Formats: sequence, C-alpha cells, structure tokens
Amino acid sequence: MPSKFRPSPSCKWRWAKPSTARSSPLSGRLPQIWADVATPDAHRKALLRCLVEKVVLDRGEHDVAVARIVWRGGAVTELEVKMKVNSVAKLTRGEEMRARLLDLAIAGMPDDEIAAVLTQEGHRSPNCAEKVLPITVQRIRLGAGIRIMTQRNRWTHKATSLSATQLAARLNIPVNWIYVQIRQKRLLIDRQPTGAYLFQNSPSVINAVRDLRNHTIRHLDLRIIQPQQEGYQHV
Repeated sequence: MPSKFRPSPSCKWRWAKPSTARSSPLSGRLPQIWADVATPDAHRKALLRCLVEKVVLDRGEHDVAVARIVWRGGAVTELEVKMKVNSVAKLTRGEEMRARLLDLAIAGMPDDEIAAVLTQEGHRSPNCAEKVLPITVQRIRLGAGIRIMTQRNRWTHKATSLSATQLAARLNIPVNWIYVQIRQKRLLIDRQPTGAYLFQNSPSVINAVRDLRNHTIRHLDLRIIQPQQEGYQHV
C-alpha cells in the first residue's frame, strides 16, 4: 500500500468480529485490516474498491505485464506482473534460457537438475511464473536432438555414492559449479550408464572437491583408472 496515500476521512470500513460490529476510519489501519485473518475476501474486494481509482494493464510483447494502479487521492503505483505465455520464445529471457539449458544438457546434467539450476538463475517455464519445470527442459532438450538413454533416478544409487546434487548440498555449493568443472575438465569422473555422475561418499572425496572449490588444488581426478599426471589430485 503506498505510504503517501491517505484515504478520505469520509471513507469508513465496516467489518464484523465475533460477537462485535463496529466502524473505524481506514487511515492508519489498512495493513492490519488487510492482514487480519478474520477479514473475508469480499471485504478485501470492497476495501480495494474504496481505495483504487483504476488499474491500467500494459500487456507488452513478452511475459511481463506492467500494472499501473491509480489510487484515490492521486498516488500511482507501477508493478511488474509475470504472465503465462504459450512458448519459450515469448519469455523475456527465453533465448538465454534455451542456450543455457542446452549447454547443461550437453554436459550430461539430468532434466530435474537443469530445471533447478535455471530456476536459481531466475528463469521460468512459459506456463509457470515461479520456476522452470523439468518437462520444459525435456521438451527443449529433445527438440534440439539431445537424447539421454535413461534419465537418472536419484533414489536408485547406493548410500555409498552421492549424486551431484547431494554432493553440492553436502558442501553448500551450487550444483551447477560441479558440472562446470566437469565440462571444463578440471574435475574428471567416470559417467554412469544412466548418464549420471556419482561421487564416492567418503571424507577424502568430499574434502578433495572442497579443495577444488577453494582453489587449493587445480585439478581433481576421480576416475577409476587415473593417469599419473603432474598437477592432479588423486583420491
């Protein structure tokens, strides 16, 4: 509610409390009335009609509309509203999201993890304003001809192993960082037949990945068959 807005003294609001009915000037009590769980939705709508002169919606060309609220008394508030659209191309950052998604898919990241990374980076699905859905990732990936034989099921591996997501959570780091290290060959690890990367659930491996993150070591080789190369940390 705009801080500069002051409703007319003649505008009063009536509401019912259990066993009590009373009227009170709106000024100074708007946030409390609006947040009060005892205020019915019908009363909130009536309150808005008392406060708002008009609302102008500029739909725009993409997924963000601008709502211009003109309050009684002259104050104006502009809000950006995320709208549902029918394609990724209609998203404001749609091309950026698609390019990022395909990079992660080529690196072997599963659809659900790609969706989580893109959501963290502020992207969204066309029909969902809050996040990127795995089905959106799958459609774009398949449309680009990138196929994964079997999408990894995070619950099928043994407790002696950690998925990239689980390892990232253990170290409190972004899971995307792990895939970037793999793609840039600073972190070498065997890929499972399912397409997943599984890390040994041991202090030595976890600490080694932490050292790579902290730049204590330059490379980390976790492959089963590891070449003896200078500059690599072997675990």
